[in-house]
Amino acid sequence: MLTAFARAFRTPDLRKKLLFTLAIIVVYRLGAHVPVPGIDFGVVNDCVKQTKGNNSLFGLVNMFSGGALLQLTIFALGIMPYITASIILQLLTVVIPRLEALKKEGQAGTTKITQYTRYLTVALAVLQGTGLVATARSGNLFSTCTQGNDIVPNQSIFTTVTMVTCMTAGTVMIMWLGELITDRGIGNGMSILMFVSIAAGFPGSLWGIKVSGTIAGGWVEFIAVILIGLAMVGLVVFVEQAQRRIPVQYAKRMIGRRSYGGTSTYIPLKVNQAGVIPVIFASSLLYIPALIVQFSGSTAGWAQWISRNFTKGDHPAYMAAYFLLIVFFAFFYVAISFNPEEVADNMKKYGGFIPGIRAGRPTAEYLSYVLNRITWPGSLYLGLIALVPTVAIAIFNGSNGNFPLGGTSILIIVGVGLETVKQIESQLQQRNYEGFLR
Repeated sequence: MLTAFARAFRTPDLRKKLLFTLAIIVVYRLGAHVPVPGIDFGVVNDCVKQTKGNNSLFGLVNMFSGGALLQLTIFALGIMPYITASIILQLLTVVIPRLEALKKEGQAGTTKITQYTRYLTVALAVLQGTGLVATARSGNLFSTCTQGNDIVPNQSIFTTVTMVTCMTAGTVMIMWLGELITDRGIGNGMSILMFVSIAAGFPGSLWGIKVSGTIAGGWVEFIAVILIGLAMVGLVVFVEQAQRRIPVQYAKRMIGRRSYGGTSTYIPLKVNQAGVIPVIFASSLLYIPALIVQFSGSTAGWAQWISRNFTKGDHPAYMAAYFLLIVFFAFFYVAISFNPEEVADNMKKYGGFIPGIRAGRPTAEYLSYVLNRITWPGSLYLGLIALVPTVAIAIFNGSNGNFPLGGTSILIIVGVGLETVKQIESQLQQRNYEGFLR
């Protein structure tokens, strides 16, 4: 990987792309520290220090925003509205025939769907920004902070509208920065910004583990966490690269005097076909009961039961529900993102077949059978990776806020890192291709 980056910096046009990407990243990180007008930034800093590691309710969104959410900056919403909008459009593509037809139109249809994603991102940003401002005004953003009600001194309508507008504009700017990286940088812009947001909290979290450690001044815990992280990265790389290759043979066809087809290829089915989406779905769904209890303020039996079992991530009921939801959403997402009938029809249309399997419906049934078989280990792997932070928190007596090697963060960082390296290597191959004549 380091060799690929070194070769890229020696190539003039790739060096410009890398430097441009680094400049966009600097702008993105600067925006994550600019406070929204209308808040008392000193009170926010005091509340962050008081509740550090205890505010797990907004932990997922805060991680995706690079810590900007709890700091109430202009980039507080981070990239989450865009991720949510992309997932919603992807799910609706299966349900709405118009979107499915656009998806099949190629580049023009993809451009139209991207435009719809932008509109939905703005709408979600307004909705989430309004909810965040309302939460900050009520003092529920830092429920254990003594100054939580003083975060927004002026609670007029004009101030609220200004704060929501600034947060929405920040989300739109993040979306624009990501598209700039995709067009003029090294590509994969949104994923790179997500990578930067998560990686930005690693140094402080690792040092927090060292400071809170008790064995040899915290160095034993510090080294143990790093070793666990390296082992997890190795496991994630191994599984993310694993795939089942279904051989496909294309029959020869004579069109005029030319012969077409007769080639052999394969369909790569990844073991983790769903990626990190099931973990995000499961985490978001488990936040809903705690949010309902927090905003309702109820003290009924059901509210107390939820507070005991689904507020802290180290409770057995929470862990079991988290694991089962991840397995369920892994199968759910694979079922809607990969259509065996469509793949079988396309293969039949172009004269392709799987050796030993008849074309048409038997091919679709075979692909569905193989997909279900490999989704089981993929979903169990996702569940185990997601539970590693909870186990580590129990071992090291830590908290969700200062353990950086969470399942979601490791999966995203390794996935984006592998994809970025592949893109750089492919661009290097295009520029350094010599051919037969030198």
